[in-house]
Amino acid sequence: MDAGYRAYRQGNFTEAEAKVAAAVKAAEELGPQDPRFVASLNALAEINRSQGKYPEAERLQRRSLSILEKFLGAEHPSVAAGLNNLALLYQAEGKYADAEPLFQRSLAIGEKALGAEDAYVAVSLYNLAELYRERGKYAEAEPLFKRSLTIREKVLSSAHPEIAQSLNGLAELYRAQGRYTDAELLYKRALAMRENVAESDGDAEGKALNGLGELARAQGKYSEAEPLLRRSLAVREKALGPEHPYVAVSLNSLADLYRGQRKYDEAGTLLKRSLAIREKALGSEHPHVAASLNSLADLYRDQGKYTDAEPLYKRALAIREKALGAGHPNVANSLENYAGLLRKMDRIPEAALMEVRAAAIRAEHLGNTPVRQ
Repeated sequence: MDAGYRAYRQGNFTEAEAKVAAAVKAAEELGPQDPRFVASLNALAEINRSQGKYPEAERLQRRSLSILEKFLGAEHPSVAAGLNNLALLYQAEGKYADAEPLFQRSLAIGEKALGAEDAYVAVSLYNLAELYRERGKYAEAEPLFKRSLTIREKVLSSAHPEIAQSLNGLAELYRAQGRYTDAELLYKRALAMRENVAESDGDAEGKALNGLGELARAQGKYSEAEPLLRRSLAVREKALGPEHPYVAVSLNSLADLYRGQRKYDEAGTLLKRSLAIREKALGSEHPHVAASLNSLADLYRDQGKYTDAEPLYKRALAIREKALGAGHPNVANSLENYAGLLRKMDRIPEAALMEVRAAAIRAEHLGNTPVRQ
C-alpha cells in the first residue's frame, strides 16, 4: 500500500486508487479483524473523498467504522478515528449537521480513552474548529483552535507540521473575521517553522505564504501580495509537482490578484491552468473543478464576455448540485453569480428565480459561508 500512499501524496489519484484498491482486495483475505484491512479501507475512502467520489467514500468509511465498533467496542480510540474520518467526508459534502455530532463524539471518546492532552485530542479539536470556521461559527471555533494549538505545542516537537497546521487554521479564522494583524502574526509563525525544516512537504509553508498573500490582497497591498503568492506557487510546485491540486489553489489566488488589478490575460492563463490541473487530478465532476469554472466565469463576466461566462456558470452549478446537493451553500454561491450575469444580460425573470433559490438556501444555512477553494 506504500506505493498507493506515494501516488496520493503526489496528487496521482487514479494511480493511488488502483494500488490501494488492490491492497484492499489482498487484505480482505486476511479477515475483517486484521488491522491492515481496515487501514486499506480507510485509505481507499480518503482517495475517493479527495476525488469527490462521495458515495463510494461513504460506503467504505461506514464499512470500516462498523468493523471497528464490532470488534473493538464503541469507546475505542480507533472508533474515534473512524468517526472522525466519516465526519470529514460529511463536511466535504456540506452535510454539516451530520458531521458535527460525529466530530463531537470522536472528541469525547478521545478525551475519555486517551486523556485531555493527547495528540489525537488535538486533531479532533482542530477538525471540529475547522467545521465551525467553515460554517461561520467563529466564536465556537476560536477556543477549539487555541486548545488544539496549546496541546500540540506541549506534546509535539517544536517544528512539528501539526503545530503549523494549527497556526494556519487559527490564522484563517482571524482572516475571515477581518483580524488581519492577528492573522499575519500566526501565518508568519507557521512559515518560519516550516522554512527551518530541511525537508518540507510544501503544505504548511505554501498555505502560510498563500494566506499572507491573500491578507495583503484583501488590504489592497498588491505589490506585497504578488511576491508572496508567487512564492506559495513555487513552493508547492517544487514540493508537490506542477500538477498537484494544491498548486491549483495557489494559481487561483494569484489569478484573483491579477483580476483585481484588471490584468485579465494573466489571470485567464492561471485560471485555465488551475482548471486543467483539477480536471486531470480530481475528475470533471469534482466540486473544486466547479470552483475553478466559477472563477473563470467571473473573469469573463468582468471582461463583458457574457456568452463565454454563461456555460461555465451553468456547468459549475450542475457540478455542485450533483456532488454537494441542491441545498449546499456553494450552490447558493453559484446561483448568485449566475443570476448576476443574467441581470447584466437583461434576463431579469431568470435571474430573479435563481436569487429566490439562493436566498432560500442561505436562510436554511444561516451563518454558513461558501467554501472557497
